[in-house]
Amino acid sequence: MASLEELRNVRLNKIEILKEAQMDPYPASVPFDYSIKEIKNKFTDLKESLAEKNISTSGRVMVIRGQGSILFIVLQSAGFRMQAVLKKGELEDRLFNLFNDTVDCGDYISVSGSLFVTTRGEESILIKDWVMASKALLPLPDKWCGIQDQEEIGRKRYLDILMNEGSYQRFEIRSKLIQAIRKFFDDKGFMEIETPVLQNQAGGAMARVFETHHNDYDMPMVLRIALELEHKKIMAGGYERVYEIGKNFRNEGSDPTHLQEFTMIEWYAAYQTLETNMLWTEELIKSLAEKIIGKTTFIVYDKDGSGVEVDFNGSWPRVSFGDLLKENAGIDIKTITEEEARKEAIKWGMEKSEAGKAGRGNLLDFIYKKSSRPKIINPTFVIDFPGELKPLAQQDKEQGTAKVAQLIVGGAEITNQYAELINPLAQRELLIAQTKAREQGDEEAMEIDEEFLSAMEHGMPPMTGFGMGIDRLVAILTEQRNLRDVIFFPIMHPRE
Repeated sequence: MASLEELRNVRLNKIEILKEAQMDPYPASVPFDYSIKEIKNKFTDLKESLAEKNISTSGRVMVIRGQGSILFIVLQSAGFRMQAVLKKGELEDRLFNLFNDTVDCGDYISVSGSLFVTTRGEESILIKDWVMASKALLPLPDKWCGIQDQEEIGRKRYLDILMNEGSYQRFEIRSKLIQAIRKFFDDKGFMEIETPVLQNQAGGAMARVFETHHNDYDMPMVLRIALELEHKKIMAGGYERVYEIGKNFRNEGSDPTHLQEFTMIEWYAAYQTLETNMLWTEELIKSLAEKIIGKTTFIVYDKDGSGVEVDFNGSWPRVSFGDLLKENAGIDIKTITEEEARKEAIKWGMEKSEAGKAGRGNLLDFIYKKSSRPKIINPTFVIDFPGELKPLAQQDKEQGTAKVAQLIVGGAEITNQYAELINPLAQRELLIAQTKAREQGDEEAMEIDEEFLSAMEHGMPPMTGFGMGIDRLVAILTEQRNLRDVIFFPIMHPRE
């Protein structure tokens, strides 16, 4: 079997043959009347209206079969395929022979000819002329095997979506889901905004950061971990409904259900309640499932690849964080101390070194994720989290909880939703507590952001907010085992 380098050299020689025949292997433009998609969708009408007239289209050569005086070619473009027939006598011998001598699977070509239907009922174009549109120097993967290595798929997604119809369609669905999300919020009177990825300090979530450096200003910077704080500053400026779809970065562990770089949607609405927030969430996700996917029951996979059936129909219940821990771990979150929580977290599998640095809220959250969350299959809102775990939300001091909701589907977190804290004095106290936890070694604890507190002190309206990972939602609705399969180009180790 010839090596890739040998195959490449053969194709380089074919470029020289094309040049000698006065055909540009990489032209700036080619004859093009209709796309393959347009021809397939309007074939009968075009065939009748054009009669014997020629029509031009372009695509990538995926299959070449036949020999002698007739060749059958399969052209592909934008996920659509069409048969083209090359027949001696229907075009110049020179062009027929040049095709034989220079065209390989993987090449882009432009063909001109008449539409017809074969005796086997195949809609086809009879080629009367052709030109090279772009000569491929490397061969495509084997059409039967494709790319099997998952690392290689991540590196060469362009080949995966080219050879695998399922992959191609999956990314089309992702695009349609994002379009539908935008329309949902546009229709409810939200304004789409953009906020900076580079920030002086991270805020809006409890997470480890990626650090970088601004050379011109000679100062350290971080990649954002959430959209929240900037959105609230904008709300302080008088807008009442805003949303953003953008990238976040969290320098943490990765597995099939977690990525360090991911796409979020966050929105904030003034004068709306947390209950309204949950109702909108249910409305949004149900509509995406029904209108884009066409069903409401899905297989959802955990990080170990185990799947469970999830039904999005019916009402979505609310259950409290405290009730879950009492039922599944025997813990009363009202009375448990930080030291007791630390011991319990270790029992549930937290490393002692990690437990020694974690604050009470993170310890309880760990226990919740181990003892309770995996048991929640159908869509359920978990409410009333420990207050110290959600320092940007309205607090119930008597209960020691925050007015938040977390949508769980198939044991995985899909959304975080808050009745947002707007009291600058209470916010400062909570962030001071976070700073102390950070000083004790909790790397995920928040820092005090004086610019954010200044915006709060100038006044913020009552509001509710929402954050959802789009990648995870796409994975659920397309029934993928790994978030990498819904990302065009996931982060990869460099080649050794």
